[in-house]
Amino acid sequence: MQVYRLPALSDNYIFLLHDREQNIAAVVDPAEAQPVLRQLEALGATLVAIFNTHHHADHVGANTKLLQQFPDAVVYGGAEDRGRIPGQTVFLQEGDRVSFGDRIADVLFVPGHTRAHIAYYFAPVTNGETGELFCGDTLFAGSCGRLFEGTPTQMVHSLGKLRSLPDNTRVWCAHEYTLKNLEFALTVDRSNIALQERLAAVKLSRSRNEATIPSNLGVEKRTNPFLRWDDLGLRSIVRADNEIQTFARLRGMKDHF
Repeated sequence: MQVYRLPALSDNYIFLLHDREQNIAAVVDPAEAQPVLRQLEALGATLVAIFNTHHHADHVGANTKLLQQFPDAVVYGGAEDRGRIPGQTVFLQEGDRVSFGDRIADVLFVPGHTRAHIAYYFAPVTNGETGELFCGDTLFAGSCGRLFEGTPTQMVHSLGKLRSLPDNTRVWCAHEYTLKNLEFALTVDRSNIALQERLAAVKLSRSRNEATIPSNLGVEKRTNPFLRWDDLGLRSIVRADNEIQTFARLRGMKDHF
């Protein structure tokens, strides 16, 4: 399964999955139709599935137009997003599995950013492969999504599911926010050498207009403060009494950064 990263809007990424043997494609969180249609034309592939992580317009904005071109495409989304995702025909819950070509994805229910958010995790098929995590706006490179419909407790539980995945998992999050995220992270984790080195590398990449996505889950575990709510050092820095309060205070600080 080949993954194509398609820039959209001001800072979104759409991900197009391509199965070469069958020459079929699926798209994750299509914000705009044209980047998807151009890539499909270049591949000569047929769109068979739309995988939505949540209902926000910058993740489902192209559903209707893509369905006009490929009316047989199946539209997946969370069960609790019923009525909020255009064209949705499959309503997924925690523990469900979806297939694309010869790959199977586990569906993870990860509320917090929204009440119905889900993620798709394609486990490796062979030892040489990496897992592929399509996490929408739950986990970002260096941060996590804002809490629009969920609570800190929900988000910690959701991020805990993602943190439990293998370190070599590629993290395909939906926005190019990495530089600002890491600049904030350094304000609360100044002594983290891995974070300092990552920020320097990201600054160089962005100066060259290079994408920072996909990230790597092992790197996130070492440098993303929103995956380290149980770190006693961070708890002390934000003056929290417990893990949930640590996360909530970090998120509040990031909201005003």
